[in-house]
Amino acid sequence: MKQFYFDNAATTPIGKPVVNAIVEVLKYNYGNASSSYSLGRQSKALLETSRKTIAKLFNVSSGEIFFTSGGTEANNLVLKSAVKDLKITHIITTKIEHHAVLHTIQQLEKEHAVTISYLHLNEFGEIDYVQLKELLENRPNSLVSLMHVNNEIGTILDIEYVANLCKAHKALFHTDAVQSVGHYSIDLEKISIDFLTASAHKFHGPKGVGFCFVRKQSGLKPIIHGGEQERGLRAGTECVHNIVGLEKAIAIAYKNLKTDRDYLKELKIYFVNKLKKEIPKVVFNANSDSLKQNTFTLINVRLPLSEDKSNMLLFQLDLKGVACSRGSACQSGSNKKSHVLSEILNDDALKQTSLRFSFSIFNTKEEIDYVVNTLKDLL
Repeated sequence: MKQFYFDNAATTPIGKPVVNAIVEVLKYNYGNASSSYSLGRQSKALLETSRKTIAKLFNVSSGEIFFTSGGTEANNLVLKSAVKDLKITHIITTKIEHHAVLHTIQQLEKEHAVTISYLHLNEFGEIDYVQLKELLENRPNSLVSLMHVNNEIGTILDIEYVANLCKAHKALFHTDAVQSVGHYSIDLEKISIDFLTASAHKFHGPKGVGFCFVRKQSGLKPIIHGGEQERGLRAGTECVHNIVGLEKAIAIAYKNLKTDRDYLKELKIYFVNKLKKEIPKVVFNANSDSLKQNTFTLINVRLPLSEDKSNMLLFQLDLKGVACSRGSACQSGSNKKSHVLSEILNDDALKQTSLRFSFSIFNTKEEIDYVVNTLKDLL
C-alpha cells in the first residue's frame, strides 16, 4: 500500500544524500575520533568539519557547538547543569513545552530548591509577554526555557524579543529549537540566546544525534561523565557517521531554505483550503491555518466527530495508508489527551477529535487530496 506520510513533526524521512554520506563514513572512517593515529585523526577531522559547518550557519564559533544524542539529551544538559552548576533558582516556562523540558524541570523542582513559574497562555498558545517581564523583574537567578516553535500546534515564539528581555534582566535564555532548526534562519550573534537545542531527525537527518549551542563562558558542566569528548562537556565516543549525516542534512536544509519554505507554505495553504471546502465544520486549533501567527510546517485540526468514534480514527487512517498524529509522537502510545491542547482548549473542544498533520518537501498536493477525501469518507 502507498504510504501518505504527514507526521514530519515527529520525524522526517532521511534524504538520499544524507544516507550516502553516512554509509561512506561507516565504510571508510571507522576510527575513534579520540585516537592519535591516522584513522582516528580522519574521524576527528570529519567531526570538526561538521562542527564548523553548523557554527557558520548559526553565526557562532565552532567551540560553542556540542554534539549530543538528540534534543532530549541536550535539553537535559542545559536544564540540569543550569540548576546544579549555574545556581539557577527560578525557571520560567510554559505547560506546553515538550516533555523533554517539562519532565526535566519537574524533576529538578523535586530534587533542588528551584521555583517554577508557568506563563499564562492565550487560546493560540502564545505566552503572556507582560507576565514574563514582570517575573524577570522580581526574581534574580532566573532561566527562561521556551520552545521556538511548538511541536503540536505550531505557535511561534518571538525569540529575539525574549532574548533581549532576558539579557536586560541578566537572566539566562534556553530555547528548544527542535521544530524550527532546518526551517528557520537563526542568527545567534544577533539574537542573544544562551542555549539552543536541535535534533537531526527533524530535518531529514539521522535519528540519535543532535547538538546543543552553548554560549561562550556559560559555565555549563557535563551531566554525563567519562572521557573528555566534546571538550569535556559530553563524554562518550562520538558517533561520527551520524554527526556527518547531521551536517549533510542541515547544510542541504539551509541551502534550500527559501525554496523549501515557499513550497511548504504553498502546501499548507492548499491543505487548509481543501479542508475548509470538503469539511466545512473543521476548526484549526491555535490559528494553525495562519501563516502569520503559525509555522508553515504543520496544521492542527479539530474535526466534527463524536468521542466514541475518535478513538478509531487514527487506526482507520492507518489502514488507508495515512500517517498523522493526535499530538507528540512521545505520547502516541497513550490514551491521554494532548497536554498542549489541554492548556488552550475548553472541555467541550477537548472531547472532539484533534489531529496534527505536518509536512515535508516530499509531500505533494495529490497526497493532500487523498488525505482530505479519506478523512471526509471516515467522518
